[in-house]
Amino acid sequence: METFIIKRDGKRELFSLEKIKSAIRKAFLSVGSFATDEVITHILCRVNITNGITVEDIQNQVEIALMSERYYAVAKAYMLYRQQHLEDREVRDKLKFLMDYCDAKNAASGSKYDANANVENKNLATLIGELPKSNFIRLNRRLLTDRIKDMYGKELADRYIELLNTHYIYKNDETSLANYCASITMYPWLISGTASIGGNSKAPTNLKSFCGGFINMVFMVSSMLSGACATPEFLMYMNYFIGLEFGDDYYLETEKIVDLSKKQRTLDKVITDYFEQIVYSINQPTGARNFQAVFWNISYYDRFYFESLFGEFYFPNGSQPHWNSLNWLQKRFMKWFNQERTKTILTFPVETMALLSDNGEPKDKEYGDFTAEMYAEGHSFFTYMSDNADSLSSCCRLRNEITDNGFSYTLGAGGVSTGSKSVLTINLNRCIQDSARKGAHYLFFLEEVVDLVHKVQIAYNENLKYMLQKGMLPLFDAGYINMSRQYLTIGVNGLVEAAESLGIEISDNTQYSDFVQEVLGLIEAYNKKYRTQDMMFNCEMIPAENVGVKHAKWDERDGFKVNRDCYNSYFYIVEDESLNIIDKFRLHGRKYIEHLTGGSALHLNLDEHLSAEQYKQLLKVAIHEGCNYFTFNIPNTVCNSCANISKHNLKACPVCGSNNLDYLTRVIGYMKRVSNFSQSRQVEASKRFYAKV
Repeated sequence: METFIIKRDGKRELFSLEKIKSAIRKAFLSVGSFATDEVITHILCRVNITNGITVEDIQNQVEIALMSERYYAVAKAYMLYRQQHLEDREVRDKLKFLMDYCDAKNAASGSKYDANANVENKNLATLIGELPKSNFIRLNRRLLTDRIKDMYGKELADRYIELLNTHYIYKNDETSLANYCASITMYPWLISGTASIGGNSKAPTNLKSFCGGFINMVFMVSSMLSGACATPEFLMYMNYFIGLEFGDDYYLETEKIVDLSKKQRTLDKVITDYFEQIVYSINQPTGARNFQAVFWNISYYDRFYFESLFGEFYFPNGSQPHWNSLNWLQKRFMKWFNQERTKTILTFPVETMALLSDNGEPKDKEYGDFTAEMYAEGHSFFTYMSDNADSLSSCCRLRNEITDNGFSYTLGAGGVSTGSKSVLTINLNRCIQDSARKGAHYLFFLEEVVDLVHKVQIAYNENLKYMLQKGMLPLFDAGYINMSRQYLTIGVNGLVEAAESLGIEISDNTQYSDFVQEVLGLIEAYNKKYRTQDMMFNCEMIPAENVGVKHAKWDERDGFKVNRDCYNSYFYIVEDESLNIIDKFRLHGRKYIEHLTGGSALHLNLDEHLSAEQYKQLLKVAIHEGCNYFTFNIPNTVCNSCANISKHNLKACPVCGSNNLDYLTRVIGYMKRVSNFSQSRQVEASKRFYAKV
């Protein structure tokens, strides 16, 4: 049987004994000695080569073998030779990456580790952000494996690295030391400014200082996260400061002149100018985020949702949130933002409309109608539907279990102060196909993998607690995030592809739903098994902007069945033309997401916008099917000649007639130019089926 080793770049290569012998001979020669075949045989008898072993492990064993045979000088020479070659190789690799990055079509295509369409520019700043990522990966792996060894032993640590290197699992955001994403509470900032997290701004005292201070606070918070920053209280707090300045009933007199300058602005214009200041500032690239904009998320609420989440909330002055004015402000911001997106490309905030349902209808009819109206006007946002308000979604990341009887979403349990500490993803397609190759039932191998990833996440949690004890996590110390409400997320990717490999049709059928329940049910069982009072797990179908492409590439290279260039992030096949809208709602409904406690986002790709009445009916479909989280995705047309932006999918610019067009669509969670996608993602985007209704 052939033996394969894993190279430093993750590639598999047929094991060559002659390469080891040659390296040993060179080490002997470097100290003026000669290694006979007998000597080499004695050394190699101490080296154990197994299928899937890494190059580093082999070299480590050779060093130990040389020491054991008392060839101390040779061992030293071998170590020095390794180190020199390591340094030379690192420089060569860095130089090659630099040149390749300069030649790449865009920043996402140039990125070697975590391609991100949110990085719009390819320049020296983004290159500087990319260069140290390999070092961060090595550091993070060492920190984690050392902790795993302490808690579970060397065997499990080695198995973790083996599964990483052979792409059965994937550690998300391994290029960053920061924890993943958070839905923060802004209350600590409201009472003490940014001093508690290392800033120097005071607590906001008026509308102007609120808006300026909010921008600074979001930039500071996001610099300490590797993922998104959600501010579900944003509009509620802004409404508070508007009320302090203009009265709680300000919404009744928005056309009143309130500006004493020559501009003579109305109150409405003052408010929308502050909208502009905040949104345009946060959409600028920042050095602390590798020259990308902050991944910022906000929420809107219907009345019942709002009262349930914030009915007992009090501001520092003892007052409570004022629904009537907030109702006006939410709608005004949403309409303003929708119109502003016809003037320039604004990716953030990612918006989520939170609606409660009752008896098959939106409980708040006013907000159900308003949601449908905004979709019909071409706005792009997510809708979160729930029959209870024990949760809130604030992003394209999804559900988290917060109590034994209820659920919440990754970026918003109880509204605020929650998120995901770490994501470790299982490549289901590889795991299941490999089991079939070996003639074993896939659940046996999956159970080993699921158990391992939970233990790895527990080890990560211990490292995070260590950082907290050493004062390295001010967001937790200051109360922006609650450690006990942060989740350890088990991600899944390649679910659809795994089902296809077993000959299962990807549609609403018993065989497919049973498969989904079986796989995700196994993960949920282990989530419950390892849950403690201060440590919770969830399972999420990850967006996989980057790793969906990588998994497909790696699996195809290693001989697994791969039907597309990018694995799906949905329960359906994105290019499938046979499924209608109702089918897709059903495939993201209650019997498919039952065990997916971290959620999944349904993207309904449409060729054109529907009417408000049609959207109203689809909201009812979502409620009926038990689909919690969804959006409607219609490509917006951007003219490269005159910069006109249309919220329609066009083949020519309606202003100048040019055919030099680009399109805005969701790479996964957020809207970007398709030209900013990585090359592989552009291929995936070109194959998406946009239904004509």
